[in-house]
Amino acid sequence: MMYKRHERHAELCVLRVNTRVLDLDGVVVTDANAAAEDSYVRFAPAPDGLRIVDRAETFALRWTSANYFEQCRLKSRKCAEVLVPDRVEPQFLDGVYVSCDAAQATYETMGLPLAVTVNGHLFFHQ
Repeated sequence: MMYKRHERHAELCVLRVNTRVLDLDGVVVTDANAAAEDSYVRFAPAPDGLRIVDRAETFALRWTSANYFEQCRLKSRKCAEVLVPDRVEPQFLDGVYVSCDAAQATYETMGLPLAVTVNGHLFFHQ
């Protein structure tokens, strides 16, 4: 989703969620995009479900490949998820990421209590 919206990076933020959510009842980890139509997604209860996630593929800067099917697989792996039932309570929010200094300035005018960190890579903005 972030890649699809990379042109609007300065309007977006990503919530930084504390890893303690992994200990909540009903939390599930996926090793790829849970809604992917073309992949074989595995689901596992958290926190042990983290074992199914390939860190190198999930946190890779690029998912491109000369092989179309490999590229689709890697693109889906980049979107591994932690699924939290109902909602993430505010006490689990540790901060926000923004793409650039301009987005940080906009965020700071809102007076919200969460710490802000600039990280252009999350938004495909270097």
